[in-house]
Amino acid sequence: MLIGALLLLVWLALLLRYPDKVATVSLAAVFGVALIAAGILWQERRTAQHLARLELQLRHAPAECPADRPLAVHLHNGSRLPLQELRWRVAAYAPGDSVDLVEDRYDRPHYVAPGALPPGSDWHACLPLPPLRHGYRAQSLEFRAERLDGRFAD
Repeated sequence: MLIGALLLLVWLALLLRYPDKVATVSLAAVFGVALIAAGILWQERRTAQHLARLELQLRHAPAECPADRPLAVHLHNGSRLPLQELRWRVAAYAPGDSVDLVEDRYDRPHYVAPGALPPGSDWHACLPLPPLRHGYRAQSLEFRAERLDGRFAD
């Protein structure tokens, strides 16, 4: 905070002493920062559009999956670009409820999709359940993928 205030004072002093040169350099700096910000926003918007085209379904399937990994995952890449990396968080809800029943712990499992998934492809896997709050059974809950974060090939 102190450094920022000091830099502002130096900039104001230079602006008063050399108005033409400082104004030109300042406009160029503002234009450069705006250009970088626009590029970052465009990239985030583009990634969000591709993430919206993914279909990620989770369900408790102890009959289809091993006992230590009873969460069946189906991912369909509906994007036109290959998916390179995908991470998400699993949330569990009682039917009709909006309270996440997954315990928020530091050792909570991290969920990651496989490497390259071409457009139109599917991926199926069995993953471990996240730690649930006491008193809730996985059979009676709905599982959802939240906070998707991914990377697509260009």
